[in-house]
Amino acid sequence: MEKIIQLYKRYEEVINYLVMGGLATVVNLAVKYALLFTMLDASNSTQLQVAVIVSWIVACLFAYITNRIVVFKSKSKNILKEFIYFVGARVFTLVLEMLIMFIFVTKFKLNSDLWVIIWSLVAQIVVIVVNYILSKLIIFKKKGNKNEKN
Repeated sequence: MEKIIQLYKRYEEVINYLVMGGLATVVNLAVKYALLFTMLDASNSTQLQVAVIVSWIVACLFAYITNRIVVFKSKSKNILKEFIYFVGARVFTLVLEMLIMFIFVTKFKLNSDLWVIIWSLVAQIVVIVVNYILSKLIIFKKKGNKNEKN
């Protein structure tokens, strides 16, 4: 048990990010699928993008709160600036997700329920990795000593 605790402490930020990112992904996908499989049609590109945007907004709010508090343990007093940077980075990855969905679901017409699920998951993996890099290096960057652990 002690080895597990040591491993957790050593990789705490990454583990917390993956857990919170996983939860944000669940939030994103749950909202998206709820919209696409009830009131919106994935074969309609406009409706598909509406589902992507609405699910992104909900997941983005969830992600900011959990990243600030649980993952990066931000002590920044300038929450507005931090939030704006966070949303800006997430807008970038939203466009990336929309591009992936547009290319594969709309252009390649891979719009059956199974393909929508597959491309949503692929897009989410790409988004999680890019979001971590942007959060770590730009948004929640710890200030101070160069030798200080980020």
